[in-house]
Amino acid sequence: MQIAYWIVAGILALAYLAAGGLKVVRPPRKLAESGLTWAPDFPTWTVKTIGLLEVLGAIGLILAPLTGIATVLAPLAALGLALVQIGAIITHIARGEVKTLVVNVVLLLLAVAAAWLGFATWA
Repeated sequence: MQIAYWIVAGILALAYLAAGGLKVVRPPRKLAESGLTWAPDFPTWTVKTIGLLEVLGAIGLILAPLTGIATVLAPLAALGLALVQIGAIITHIARGEVKTLVVNVVLLLLAVAAAWLGFATWA
């Protein structure tokens, strides 16, 4: 189970560090140019907060089990990332952006799998 967790968590952490990091450092206008068409329609603080949550979730997936300190935080981080994806799915459906739903659903399923594997391994 641990190996499966590390594979899923590693994929998620890379995806969320990249996506969240971009949201934190780039202005919404630049994000829209790179494909995140929703970003300019939200306040900058909202976009930055989403990015920060994604980065913190990615760190939580890896850091807690890596250090062995408060390992229950890893599956909780995965649940938090699942909630972020549920919000993303709702937003994209409301905006009629169905192309991005496949990525969102895959990330949601990976986050749920990481939570389940994390709870089974460390909680």
